[in-house]
Amino acid sequence: MQHAASRRWIGEVTVESKARLFTDADILFLLHTVLPERQDHQSVVPLVRDDPDFVEALTGDERVFQRLIGDEEMVLRVSPQLFFAVLLSRARKDLEAASYTFERHQHQRVAIFDARQAAGLLADSPVRHYLAEMLASFTRVHGFTRRVRVRRGIWHRQRFHDLDVDSLIRYANSIDEEYRFEVYKRIGDVCLFLVGVFPEYITGQQHRFRSFGAARLQRTIEDYERQGRAFYALAAEHRSVRGTHLSAPLAVLAREFPLAEKPLSFLSEHYLKMRKHTLFEM
Repeated sequence: MQHAASRRWIGEVTVESKARLFTDADILFLLHTVLPERQDHQSVVPLVRDDPDFVEALTGDERVFQRLIGDEEMVLRVSPQLFFAVLLSRARKDLEAASYTFERHQHQRVAIFDARQAAGLLADSPVRHYLAEMLASFTRVHGFTRRVRVRRGIWHRQRFHDLDVDSLIRYANSIDEEYRFEVYKRIGDVCLFLVGVFPEYITGQQHRFRSFGAARLQRTIEDYERQGRAFYALAAEHRSVRGTHLSAPLAVLAREFPLAEKPLSFLSEHYLKMRKHTLFEM
């Protein structure tokens, strides 16, 4: 039987339309912000929900971005999915107007002229929708305990955490292949999230373990990139996802993992800054 923890992550989202990712309160927020003069917001919510192009236009409206980013309390009035969808929509526009992004190489920031390519990745709606849901999922991370068979007749309780790659790999190895899709995908998500939004977590972890003289090798950013690509590929090729709306964006992220880091880094540095420490459970 599939463990409940493996159903919590983004794989449980089965809808195709971006509008379906948003609550009625989200749609109302968009309408009140962009069309404040209308008096029939409540009655038109079902019509708006069935018009994904209109929802796309609303989430990309400058007034929505400014309202969300200008008031820290405003984010509490909308779902995390809407918040990150708006920020990713704005990141696409800003990257289209930029010439370069930055990468860290040996503690130095190096300009890379790939901003247009990063914007092009966000122009892929399924990928952008996936990234919004993925970011939203990290506002609520979980730990869980599961009995794992050590050898015949011997079972131990092990603690897993869905923000820890080692823990998730152990968990994947403890369940049957048919149930591993969500875990494979979550491992890819964790790698992309940490490299894109919290690279300092990775480098800080390395320094902490070196200072304690730890013998075991800690992951570098390159290690996370390599494993992220590998596990996204495993998720994209898993038989349970073939033919679904998740297959294509997962394959893109497996193929373009380093490029997918760029919009997340841009979003983190330009829009979230120190707010990310209150938005995400780290």
